[in-house]
Amino acid sequence: MSKKLNLEFNVLRAQYLSGELTPETLVNQLHAAIKQEDANPIWIRRLSLEEMLVYATKLKGIEPASLPLYGIPFAIKDNIDLKGVPTTAACPDFSYLPEKSATVVQKLIDAGAIPVGKTNLDQFATGLVGTRSPHGACKNSVDPTYISGGSSSGSAVSVALGMVSFSLGTDTAGSGRVPAAFNNLIGLKPTCGLLSTSGVVPACRSLDCVSIFAINAIDASTVLDVAQGFDSEDPYSRKKHSDNLIASNFSFGVPQDNQLEFFGNSETQQLFIDAVKRMESIGGKKVVIDFDPFLETARLLYEGPWVAERYAAIKTFIETKPESMFPVTKQIISGATRFTAVDAYIAEYRLKALQRVNEPIWNDIDVLLTPTAGTIYTIKEVELDPVKTNSNLGYYTNFLNLLDLSAIAVPAGFQSNKLPFGVTLAAPAFSDKGLIDLGHRLHAALNQ
Repeated sequence: MSKKLNLEFNVLRAQYLSGELTPETLVNQLHAAIKQEDANPIWIRRLSLEEMLVYATKLKGIEPASLPLYGIPFAIKDNIDLKGVPTTAACPDFSYLPEKSATVVQKLIDAGAIPVGKTNLDQFATGLVGTRSPHGACKNSVDPTYISGGSSSGSAVSVALGMVSFSLGTDTAGSGRVPAAFNNLIGLKPTCGLLSTSGVVPACRSLDCVSIFAINAIDASTVLDVAQGFDSEDPYSRKKHSDNLIASNFSFGVPQDNQLEFFGNSETQQLFIDAVKRMESIGGKKVVIDFDPFLETARLLYEGPWVAERYAAIKTFIETKPESMFPVTKQIISGATRFTAVDAYIAEYRLKALQRVNEPIWNDIDVLLTPTAGTIYTIKEVELDPVKTNSNLGYYTNFLNLLDLSAIAVPAGFQSNKLPFGVTLAAPAFSDKGLIDLGHRLHAALNQ
């Protein structure tokens, strides 16, 4: 894009309220700007100017102040339904045409948001790299030789490059957090069940959640307010409990030094040390914890039978059209057939035990602070070792949903090569608002 538009919510809202900008004008500007970005496969299906104008013109005559997302453009990961636009999950032969939008998408549109298109992803949301797509590897927004992170690759990059104000991703094992870290964004992974997954292609259905990418935490909070809500059509939807707020003076846990892993990257190690100091500067008290129970939980996700959920989600497709799948994706999901029902129960019992082991930790800390990812890889490095590099990226992410935690990924500085680094704040379920507030404070401290 030749010129990055300022699409922060407060900027657009001020322009709408003053009459300086209309949704139709913005849509025309976006269309002209986005079509110049051809080298990066961010979009699987971008809406035409005429299609976007349908949403924009519906806002005519409506007072901008009356809708929380009036005229705010957003992107949708292509495993989430938008009425009348194919959902493919980055697998063209899997494509279907939804008759209605996913519940969260419809809530956003009803609040005034304008969909711009469906974004690229690691096929069937299986991966943390952003390279496992027949449409091509989504390139990092800072340096195109590096990965964007995944699986919500296009969703993150579209926000980072100023194509949309926010986007929807999904997060089962880190897909809403790793791309945020690699593209200098806020990545909100809400409490599982807080946002409906009706109209979302499942990955691991019992662990999936819809995630939010935004430029700042305040914008992410606004989207969360609109998108959340109990949905009786979603068996995993949960009624919201009261928010678990985090006090100004709080305690935060960090892993023991020998449990931190940066995969040989000394710069990200120092950036994490700096982030710990910033947490202390905004009122936090550091508490060193034993991270092993979290790490053991993380290993259950891909080394254990939960991968069978991915097989169950596309069972008919993978058994009838295996040749249509991306090779690494097929390899990973096909591996689920080695697990038995006995394995599943044994793993479930171990997870319950680990959940119980983790419970007392929250008596000592209010929030957990970790790197979002220990390092970042080039696209070439991932292509040479796709499984190991992806596994390394999940070191700090895979345990979150298994332990029913909410989380927010927050920018935490840059390496000397200008690539961003991020940290994640995590806390028990329904701590979303508290984490957003703390994430906002930590992000603000980075720029002081």
